Amino acid sequence: MFRSLFGPGGVDPLGAAARGPVIVAFLVFIGVALLWVFTLATQENRPERLYVADRSLSPVLNGFAMAGEQISVVTLFATTGAVALFGYDGIASAVDSVIALGVLLLLARRIRDSGRFTLGDLFALRAPGPGPRLAAAVVTLVITVPLLIVQLRAAGISVALLIGLSSDQAQIGCTLLMGCLVACFAAVADLRGTTFVHVVKVVVTLAVLAAVTVPALGKFSWDPGDLLSAAVGKSMSPQGYLDHGLWAHTAGLGPLNTLSDHIVVILGTALMPHLILRVGASRSGASARRSMSIATGLVGAFFLLLIATGFSAAAVVGSRDIGAVDPNGQAAPILLASEVLGRGSGLRVTLVTVMACVAFLAVLTAVTSVTFAAAVSFAHDVFARFRRGAREGDEGDEGEVRALRTAVVVLCAVSLTLSAVVHRYPVEFLVTFSMSVVASCVFPVLVQSFFWPAFNRRGLLWTVYGGLALCVLLTLFSPIVSGTEYALWPHARFDWYPFHTPGLVSVPAAFLLGRLGSRYRPGTLGRYRPPKPAPPHTRPPADGTGAREAASLRVQDRR
Repeated sequence: MFRSLFGPGGVDPLGAAARGPVIVAFLVFIGVALLWVFTLATQENRPERLYVADRSLSPVLNGFAMAGEQISVVTLFATTGAVALFGYDGIASAVDSVIALGVLLLLARRIRDSGRFTLGDLFALRAPGPGPRLAAAVVTLVITVPLLIVQLRAAGISVALLIGLSSDQAQIGCTLLMGCLVACFAAVADLRGTTFVHVVKVVVTLAVLAAVTVPALGKFSWDPGDLLSAAVGKSMSPQGYLDHGLWAHTAGLGPLNTLSDHIVVILGTALMPHLILRVGASRSGASARRSMSIATGLVGAFFLLLIATGFSAAAVVGSRDIGAVDPNGQAAPILLASEVLGRGSGLRVTLVTVMACVAFLAVLTAVTSVTFAAAVSFAHDVFARFRRGAREGDEGDEGEVRALRTAVVVLCAVSLTLSAVVHRYPVEFLVTFSMSVVASCVFPVLVQSFFWPAFNRRGLLWTVYGGLALCVLLTLFSPIVSGTEYALWPHARFDWYPFHTPGLVSVPAAFLLGRLGSRYRPGTLGRYRPPKPAPPHTRPPADGTGAREAASLRVQDRR
């Protein structure tokens, strides 16, 4: 992402005269934002309050926050750029992201009524013991670190674009600076505090996207048809702009590759660990469904505005000029904000500055949410369950909170280091890899846990580790790693797997492994014996109250 953003003769969206005021305003915004989020940080040492805000969030507040979880710097820039450069293919990716919330809507009530809020808790519904919790922690880590690498890298390069620095060293420096600022917030964050930041981010982002789209429409006599015609005319392929296959990542690979991509994006986006944590913060199962309904509407509006922004950028700036800055088009929103009002407009600097502030908010909240969910998984599923000689009560809770804060700092440090190391490489595929792991490991486990009574511990472990192994293997031998011009190693050739994502193979295989593992008994392969019923404390609570049941589960598991 942004691989060619600052080549020789790169585009400067601001100009020397406007850069000073923009940088000053941007730094002031960063200071105010960090001061605000530090005031939201709680001093509580009760894990339940930190993790799920005592399950006290209203449906409207949690719905806005759930929508905010979908607004990341990668989504903001990548989707807009895909629409601006590749037309139909970019729209398809946006639609998949909205459908994903529909999948979570179908499962939200069951997740909340189970009283669980981490993958380890959910995996233990039908498979008690340390094995499933360790598997959940491994999966959460594999999902989280690639997402953080890409998010931090995108944030640093966006800031470098804003201040007009073009060297790799400057971009890496901006990445480290942004990462340290975000890590400071993540280290003191809790779910309730991040909720309010998400709400503000949703409102501001929708307003800014509308502010750059409306003037663009005004340039074409307020006729959406004329704007779309101009976008098609200025595209790199007017004949194929509104047809499938213009995106090089999908061209020539056939409908099965497209189906695999859809499977991965829809199922992978739906059940990210930070979204499951957010569902667990609802007051009840009914409240969780209402929150998801609100979030789906807001996310739908967000992606409609992203599509409109992409078409506006193509019509005003031109796809060729956008592609000259970055081959994937992620600079489209900033270039549109710079050009839509004209170079002589006084509001132009304000619009670019606000766009940069939205990008910072997106980085701040997205990285914090992903990191916080992973740290909760470690503290709640690993540290609290496996430490020896721990005392119950306040001392045990304080140790769990310290483990949470330590895990946040370590995750941020590791991800930031890796982001700087891989800065020069095209690592966008890490996002789809994380989605593939969710679709292949988390989705099959939850579906079988909720809807198949015979699903057991062996089936769960076969599903998780088998699905994870397939994701790693098929991604490694796919065209996004070798054999294509956009691959990680374009001059190597070991791309024997023909599709970009493993979902077409790994998702059905994970379900099959779960089925086989649950039916398998040593010495009786092929003959099914119903498993013994799970102990009462591992069954999902029926009344959906959640807080009392979760506390009881923690005490029993520790014993």
